[in-house]
Amino acid sequence: MFAIPEQFSNATKASLESQFALFSSLTQKTFEGVEKLVDLNINAARATLEDSSAVARQLLGAKDPQEFFSVSASQAQPAAEKALSYSRQLASIAAGTGAEFSKAAESQIVEANRKVISLVDEVSKNAPAGSESFVAAVKTAISNANAGYEQISKTTKQAVEAVEANLNAAVAQFSATARKATNAANAAAAA
Repeated sequence: MFAIPEQFSNATKASLESQFALFSSLTQKTFEGVEKLVDLNINAARATLEDSSAVARQLLGAKDPQEFFSVSASQAQPAAEKALSYSRQLASIAAGTGAEFSKAAESQIVEANRKVISLVDEVSKNAPAGSESFVAAVKTAISNANAGYEQISKTTKQAVEAVEANLNAAVAQFSATARKATNAANAAAAA
């Protein structure tokens, strides 16, 4: 009879250890994502500064207004492509970090569910006669919670996929618009 409180105590300890492991894992993944983001931003800032300096030198060296506008127009496409590349890299970092979060959370939830089911099975072996309906209700509740989690997980994955698809469509549209604007600017500068 005294084994049941000890089992709950051990289960609580295991649950807390599992939660700590999850939070540690998520913290590590967060720092990795932030580190990638900082690297991306530093590299982008460095490249932008170098490009701006080079373009400023070209603009200052222009011999006439037509050359000035030609140099200006020629920068639209590379700038749009760099912005597009930055957006893709940013989306990749966000998607990768999100996927790592999902994977870590799923593995911890699966392990926690396994432990809870094991505890319920162990406690039900020592349960007094007549408590079968209570044990069955607990098992049903656990099963329903797992089904709910799986549905939320599927819905979340679908939402992430939809956001990624929308982002890719927006990036493609931005790229096409930038190409058209560059072509129009080049045509105007040539005329």
